[in-house]
Amino acid sequence: MKTDLKLEAVVIPVSDVDRSKRFYEDLGWRLDADFGFDNGFRVVQFTPPGSPASIQFGSRITAQAPGTAEGIYLVVSDIQAAHDELVNLGVGVSDVFHPDASGAQFGQIADGQTGGPAKDRASYGSFATFRDPDGNSFLLQEVTTRIPGRVDTGAIEYASLSDLVGALKRAAAAHGKHEVRNGGERDENWPEWYAAYMVAESHGEQFPE
Repeated sequence: MKTDLKLEAVVIPVSDVDRSKRFYEDLGWRLDADFGFDNGFRVVQFTPPGSPASIQFGSRITAQAPGTAEGIYLVVSDIQAAHDELVNLGVGVSDVFHPDASGAQFGQIADGQTGGPAKDRASYGSFATFRDPDGNSFLLQEVTTRIPGRVDTGAIEYASLSDLVGALKRAAAAHGKHEVRNGGERDENWPEWYAAYMVAESHGEQFPE
């Protein structure tokens, strides 16, 4: 048996702890800790909504230059909704885009990005970016169907109400097509079909017919 190694927190370098704290509070992220000590050490921790992992910053916590953290992934179930929410919060977020070249989502490949979501809203294919006051960069990525092997097949969970609602909407749309394929008659067993679809989507398995 291998020992579990759960990624809990990522340290980001900032120049002004209080300014950064206000920024992440304004995003609506959960403040988990703000501890200061007599030797000048201070640690602040925030957790994004629905995330099992957190970010930490503070004083005397890292030797990295402020603003040098790049490409911190924030996975969302609806990239446009996440983009619009950030805009409404006054955050300078990029337009939604998809990469035309491998790795272009990180912004290091010239002319590798095209505006708009990925074709057919392919899972893992649509992105947007934003930065905190120091320039640390976050990468929003839309994920709706996981690649097989990347989830615990013994567990099905949704990190937030919006994730569950999104999954139900996708199941409803797919079920509508299922009913059309079967003569347009109402499927009285739709709860079972929804459940099978949502399990398959979560685990990257074949969808029900």
